[in-house]
Amino acid sequence: MGTASKVINFRAPADKQALIDRAVEISGVNRTEFILDAACDKAREVLADQTRFALDAEQLQRFNALLDSPLEENAALRRLLSTPAPWER
Repeated sequence: MGTASKVINFRAPADKQALIDRAVEISGVNRTEFILDAACDKAREVLADQTRFALDAEQLQRFNALLDSPLEENAALRRLLSTPAPWER
């Protein structure tokens, strides 16, 4: 399956274009690749934030019950929670 290229045109203020061009110089890609990669990264982030799961009333009740129930004894979890984080060491 081939991918057809389409043209995307837009105007940018000179200061933003200069900023992008400075980053392009050190990135090793051309301006089009740089902007397209950055836009696609942001698009994936926005779409990932929109991922939702839907539960019916019964499923939601069961889910909340699981969240509210006490944890079973778990030595590995207890060890993990008692280990200082790297920035606390």
